[in-house]
Amino acid sequence: MKPEKQVVGWREWVRLPDLGVRLVKAKIDTGARTSSLHADDIRFVTRGGKRMVRFVIHPKQRTSRGAIEATAPLVDLRRVRSSNGMTELRPVIRTPVDVGGDCWVIELTLTRRDLMGFRMLLGRQALRGHAIVDPGRSFRTRKVKRRPGGGLAPA
Repeated sequence: MKPEKQVVGWREWVRLPDLGVRLVKAKIDTGARTSSLHADDIRFVTRGGKRMVRFVIHPKQRTSRGAIEATAPLVDLRRVRSSNGMTELRPVIRTPVDVGGDCWVIELTLTRRDLMGFRMLLGRQALRGHAIVDPGRSFRTRKVKRRPGGGLAPA
């Protein structure tokens, strides 16, 4: 018997544990085929004969505070057409994503998302088999409370 898929809203708090991201607000976008993550300073390196990509993640919206440097194996370089119609060659990585305590491996493209409303986009390939989207809801998978001083913390 298959486990029941969780219901997610059109935006959710997610974790990327292997990249050191404790919390990032992601837009759940079934109109997007692939998932993407805002990354700066993307560099390709070789470690032990393996192609890797090193990059800086800014998980908080509208700020560069809390930057995280990460390294992951390079899976592919793909041409992706963004919502503005432009095609861009992007590095692709595989990493676990934790959505409300359910964890599975997804592919993420790395790109600059400075001008976008969300630092991460979770596309339909990542959701397939794992979640059902309720477009009228937000933050269904976890409660978030305010920390003293205005920051966000998982409940």
